[in-house]
Amino acid sequence: MILAAPHLDTGDTAWLLAATALVLLMTPGLALFYGGMVRTKSVLNMLMMSFVSIALVTVVWLAAGYSLAFGDDAFGGLIGGLEHAGMADLGPDSVQGTVPTLLFATFQLTFAIITAALISGAIADRAKFGAWLVFVPLWALLVYVPVAHWVWGPGGWILDALGALDFAGGLPVEITSGASGLALCLVLGPRLGFKKDAMRPHNLPMVMLGAGLLWFGWFGFNAGSALGANGLAAAAFLNTLAAGCTGLLGWLFVEQRRDGHPTTLGSASGAVAGLVAITPSCGSVSLLGALVVGLAAGVVCSYAVGWKFRLNYDDSLDVVGVHLVGGVIGTLLIGVFATESMTKGAEGLLYGGGFGQFGRQLVAVLAVGAYAFVVTFGLGKLIDRLLGFRADEEQEQTGLDLTVHAETAYDHGVLGHGAPVSSSVLHAQKVKAQA
Repeated sequence: MILAAPHLDTGDTAWLLAATALVLLMTPGLALFYGGMVRTKSVLNMLMMSFVSIALVTVVWLAAGYSLAFGDDAFGGLIGGLEHAGMADLGPDSVQGTVPTLLFATFQLTFAIITAALISGAIADRAKFGAWLVFVPLWALLVYVPVAHWVWGPGGWILDALGALDFAGGLPVEITSGASGLALCLVLGPRLGFKKDAMRPHNLPMVMLGAGLLWFGWFGFNAGSALGANGLAAAAFLNTLAAGCTGLLGWLFVEQRRDGHPTTLGSASGAVAGLVAITPSCGSVSLLGALVVGLAAGVVCSYAVGWKFRLNYDDSLDVVGVHLVGGVIGTLLIGVFATESMTKGAEGLLYGGGFGQFGRQLVAVLAVGAYAFVVTFGLGKLIDRLLGFRADEEQEQTGLDLTVHAETAYDHGVLGHGAPVSSSVLHAQKVKAQA
């Protein structure tokens, strides 16, 4: 994130208002993307896990999260202070760089929201909704907020002491969500029928719509991180478009060679992989670098999503394979493709910078990934011990929509593994769920 001297600029403010709305739209887009990827019996639960994250993270962020992430450093680059708890001392005349501080805080809030929501894809079909309600605010405070301070906060150690670069969230968003998703996969264990039953997406048009909304919102995510209506925002905008395109093409190329069929799911996943990878690097690499970053993510992530079957962790909707792997690729490749014309200083290996920047990026990746995994694993285990994190077998078999929310996405459709369900059976199951 680039901060200028405090002086309100109406153009920058107008752009950041629009970018904030775009990033918030990404969470409903993610809900549709994930909702289309699950089976019919858990569609609404998947949507709810994203939507409720908006409310939970917002309350936590306004109460303490913003202050801890972006307040003055209070403990050796690790965390901010509580001087702005409850948004204290922040009124309409407060300015951060060239935009109102309240707008800056809201923009950063939308990042925290979608990061928490991303994790839900790793544990789709089998997590207790009540446990999720407890997990999200605690995770936001214990994992997202400290990492955001390290990377973007005043005095954060990754930015100031280490000198690693992350323009729009490869470390706080992509790597934390991916590593945390992996940790929860291990805490909850695999779904019933994992590696035995077909668990195909039930609605690919919904997946494509969600991917389109994510791509649309990503322009606010990345270009908005310039915090101004300027040339850097324009470069980040174009880099975002380019990397999404090459990510899509790279994934389809692998599918065609490996499987003989380019798929709609592959095109959506490839675009998202490219967008994930360009997130940390969109403000550091040239257009050529962005094309390579997106292509590398599309190709590598298309293979990475299959690792779960060999390593026996059930990452339901490929959060690890796309967001963790894609985030690592994009963050590390800054050390290869960073150009002085974009960074105003640091250069990557191919532009005469040597291995120094790559090494700094690697340290940041390892530190953030390890921290997010360990803390999330511990938090998940604690919640599982106290409340139970995994839904019981009957709930999982019947579907979380009916057993948890007493609703179904499709009244006369297909539930579970393909057996048509009559309205009388649905009513009986609903009554049982409410008993």
